[in-house]
Amino acid sequence: MLVGTVVGNVWASVKDPTLEGLRMLVVKPFTTGDETAETIVAVDPLGAGVGERVLVVFGRAARHCIGKGHDVGFQTAVSAIIDRMELADGRTIGPVRAEDT
Repeated sequence: MLVGTVVGNVWASVKDPTLEGLRMLVVKPFTTGDETAETIVAVDPLGAGVGERVLVVFGRAARHCIGKGHDVGFQTAVSAIIDRMELADGRTIGPVRAEDT
């Protein structure tokens, strides 16, 4: 699993039938410094918005969150919208970047 920030939405008019009705987001993994990370696409059953910090799970956990069992063609999903994180260096990470301290 990883923590990331929602940076966009994905729309697809042609997709696998198991993905019908599922909302997809572009998520950039959270990093603590200047390093960069590749974005991922995750199904969002919770309704997260652009700029929000989320917890993304993979594989079986993702299929469980999506709610379609093994009958879904996707293996990443948003499992939580983060309210706050506290890092070992004393920083507090908020639900959006503007609330970080």
